[in-house]
Amino acid sequence: MKNLKPILVFLACSIYAPSYAQESLSVPAGFTIEKLSFSVPNARQMALSDNGTLVVGTRRKGVVYAVPNALTDNPGEPIELLDDLRMPSGVTIHDGDLYVAATHEVLKVANLDQNLVDPSVVTIKDDLPKKRHHGWKYIKFGADGQLYVPVGAPCNICLSDDERFATLLTMNPQTGATQVFAHGLRNTVGFAWHPTTGDLWISDNGRDMLGDDVPPEEINVATQAGQHFGYPFVHGVAIKDPKFGDHKEAASHTFTPPTVNIQAHSAALGMDFYAAKQFPDAYQGALFIAEHGSWNRSKKVGYQVSVVRFEQGNPIYEPFVQGWLVDQDNWGRPNDVMVTPDGSLLISDDQGGVIWRVRYQP
Repeated sequence: MKNLKPILVFLACSIYAPSYAQESLSVPAGFTIEKLSFSVPNARQMALSDNGTLVVGTRRKGVVYAVPNALTDNPGEPIELLDDLRMPSGVTIHDGDLYVAATHEVLKVANLDQNLVDPSVVTIKDDLPKKRHHGWKYIKFGADGQLYVPVGAPCNICLSDDERFATLLTMNPQTGATQVFAHGLRNTVGFAWHPTTGDLWISDNGRDMLGDDVPPEEINVATQAGQHFGYPFVHGVAIKDPKFGDHKEAASHTFTPPTVNIQAHSAALGMDFYAAKQFPDAYQGALFIAEHGSWNRSKKVGYQVSVVRFEQGNPIYEPFVQGWLVDQDNWGRPNDVMVTPDGSLLISDDQGGVIWRVRYQP
């Protein structure tokens, strides 16, 4: 299950060698962005322990990495904490324990910071759907003590007999028992709780093959359990699906429209609300979103970190970090964002295999 050999740092990330560099990236005035000194191949969701160990999941590598003292001037070498897993992209830390979500299973490493050398792994759940299509996970704990685990649709557009598909589940971390929290979510790879209202904001990737600009990527807001966000019947605000829009089952649901629409195919993934103090007032309580970028659009979009700021309670969507896409050539793909205790913003880049850090230094 584990491989303790350090991961050699790629020489200037030469294996991914882009024709562009950090200078291509633009941030708002007063902000800086830097690449951290270590490499984490195929970096996906991130989690940070109390002792400063950065844990990073992957999709293609099947490995979960741990980087001791990651945010200091002298970080440790990345360690293959767990390996030989099936798309273990989801990672989160709760009460000092690490939880990892692969395609069909959720694992736990107790007392992570004390067990980096020889972690003992416990299986919490091993009977989630095994479908690879949209099977990678993004997980977090809610204030209710439950682990929130998405299960993507096993297709581009379809209905399934297994009610767990296209949902967000809650899981009891002791027993592994699950129940559906939200329906109608095609592919959720990011969510975060609003720091004031406690509402759950959820990213959802819209269906493919309806053109360059339809349907939008959605940022949905769950104010209570049981809401349905439309898939596969409707997309965005009342855009009927050509195959399922008039399906007999559609009439039995009340659909909650998205709060924010993002350009189709941008692939909005990891999200985090800014509840720290380093950034200026305009970004207090703002929602940062990693946009992984399009794969099936005539002109590429996404490949950026965007932000939803709030003015008099109204959401204002705008770019925050741009430059991973230059003249239709992408050299990086943001996957997750995480606010650190010191108020910085971390960004994982699974194409470059690196972690970026944004600070405010006026």
